[in-house]
Amino acid sequence: MDTSPLGGPKHADGQDGVLAVMPRLAQLSNAVSRGRLVQHAMDAAGVTVERPAFSVLLTLHFAGKPLRVKEIAEKVQVVQPHATRQVQQLERRGLVRRIGDPDDGRVSLIEPTDDGARAADRYAHTLIGWFTGVVAHWPEQDRDDLGRLLTRLADDVTAQLAHLDDDTAAPPAGGA
Repeated sequence: MDTSPLGGPKHADGQDGVLAVMPRLAQLSNAVSRGRLVQHAMDAAGVTVERPAFSVLLTLHFAGKPLRVKEIAEKVQVVQPHATRQVQQLERRGLVRRIGDPDDGRVSLIEPTDDGARAADRYAHTLIGWFTGVVAHWPEQDRDDLGRLLTRLADDVTAQLAHLDDDTAAPPAGGA
């Protein structure tokens, strides 16, 4: 059997590299999201909230602007009532606050409080420090390539997902 440069079976459609790396992406995703790393970073943040609520806090912090609950739900890929519950949990802890939407007085925007922003920063610094340590022994070019390629992958995945969302929202071709 022919194998691709990454060790997986060769496929006629030229997707060998992608297919070979998929198990590694799943392994990395599981290690980060289900492993002790996330809990370690949450502990370093000094905040005791559920992981989904902390995900909302991070989303708000790194958005760089206040968001509507609907936008939060879209970004963390949950239904709006779930996002509302997470925002309420964060509000009770003093990590986010509601502010009026200058464009629509009927709507509230959510933003991190100073305490929430500091907690999100501590979390991010813990993760960044950990990942920096993991690749510290890599040559500088490899670290630069990793950053460049991960950025490209994240941007392309996000763009493709947006196309999927557009396709499911559009009426079927040929009328309905």
